[in-house]
Amino acid sequence: MARNDLFLVRHCTSNHTQKMAETDRLRQQRLNKLERLRSAGVDPYGRRLDGVEAIAEVRRRAEALELSPGDVSTEAKARLAGRIVLLRNMGKLVFLTIRDGTGDFQFGLNRADLTEQWEVAKCLDLGDIISADGRIGKTRTGELTLWADELRMLCKSLKAPPEKWHGLTDVELRYRQRYVDLFSNPEVRDVFLDRGRIIQAIRNYLLDLKFVEVETPVLQPIYGGAAARPFTTHHNTLDVDLFLRISPELYLKRCLVGGMDRVFEMSRNFRNEGISTRHNPEFTMLELYEAYADYHVMMERTEQMIAAAIEAIGGGTQRKYGQHELDFSIPWARRKYADLLNEYAGVSMSDTEAVRRKADELGIEHKTMADAVVTHELFEATVERHLVQPCFVYDYPAAICPLTRRHPDDPDIALRFEAFAAGMELGNAYTELNDPQIQRENLTRTLAGEGDETMAVMDEDFLNALEYGMPPAGGLGVGIDRLVMLLTDQASIRDVILFPLQKPTST
Repeated sequence: MARNDLFLVRHCTSNHTQKMAETDRLRQQRLNKLERLRSAGVDPYGRRLDGVEAIAEVRRRAEALELSPGDVSTEAKARLAGRIVLLRNMGKLVFLTIRDGTGDFQFGLNRADLTEQWEVAKCLDLGDIISADGRIGKTRTGELTLWADELRMLCKSLKAPPEKWHGLTDVELRYRQRYVDLFSNPEVRDVFLDRGRIIQAIRNYLLDLKFVEVETPVLQPIYGGAAARPFTTHHNTLDVDLFLRISPELYLKRCLVGGMDRVFEMSRNFRNEGISTRHNPEFTMLELYEAYADYHVMMERTEQMIAAAIEAIGGGTQRKYGQHELDFSIPWARRKYADLLNEYAGVSMSDTEAVRRKADELGIEHKTMADAVVTHELFEATVERHLVQPCFVYDYPAAICPLTRRHPDDPDIALRFEAFAAGMELGNAYTELNDPQIQRENLTRTLAGEGDETMAVMDEDFLNALEYGMPPAGGLGVGIDRLVMLLTDQASIRDVILFPLQKPTST
């Protein structure tokens, strides 16, 4: 090993050893304070506490008092609780800032006011969760402050928060320790609050239209409804292999057969495939099915539910996403698949020889692929990155859409659309196929290797359900994680999933 390399290794090892020693020293200090609290008869892990107000509400109420700097209200009192994010100990006076799920607020702790509870004040550290009762006032610098006359320790933190409370900056560590990421980076917490608002707005939109929310099996004996590789497990009692669902589609269609004319599910789906900024093996999908509708109705549903989601989080229909300025105003553009392929790839969708020549030019391996699959590979390679503004691409090659009704004037075209924004697929919809004989023929061809890999084996029960009769219908699936990405300007799907899948750390 070269001398410089050896020095670098020793230097890094020394720094790591020093950091570990410092971490151990700080932890021991906190453990010592923990014992001091217990010795003083204070429970360092608190108990039930009623009457805690949200910081945002107390701040609103306090600002309405129109206090002058230095004033302390004799009547306006509050009880607040949260985690300490700033701490300044000035001897007989301590200023600290706590944070709850709605914001930050400053406490003023005066030894003369707390008397016996001053021992608690002396044992405080960054990261501790505390509560205080007190009077609302302003410091001489005009900072709204709760002057505490009663202080409670609710949870002693044994680990120091991120240095200087600037939050976690290591991306992988942020995902592994999301609990720290949330309390140290308020903007991260805000994304997940917006995620909840988006989901609730979509749910309310559908419930107002008399859709019924249902739950379908996550463990399925036959997987289907999408072209994806499943996770496989085994049920010991029944001695059968089962699959985590890749889509709830075939079960939701059974609901249509059963007379439930408008159904939806916010489903957790699982696909044993790659991880990227747009893919996580576990993800959330909205799927809905509406009797007597078609894919044009599904376009309207998509536009309207996303409009409702935008209204719920605010910010308007003109939204920044990375380098793009997206316009979600209704109506979105509608573009034919064949027209886009001709525009960006320079080939006709029906000219399979030209499609394969173009695939060769682009280095797309296609010798074992069916014609329609090659066409779609070419579409993905040449067209999708240009679909920046929200739009619907409709009328796909029928051979890759075995669950979709065909165009009445052209059996090679499926009545399907995909929604795109920022070059990313956001949703997928069909005019649903309800002819059981054609459905069997399509799935038979799929199982023979023609088209996509929607089914691994024939789902006879699904076909049996269709033979009882399923009404004409429209169906729609929207990727909730990707929608949240777009509406909150997050570059990676892992930034909108609370606990994304991570490679285990070495022990």
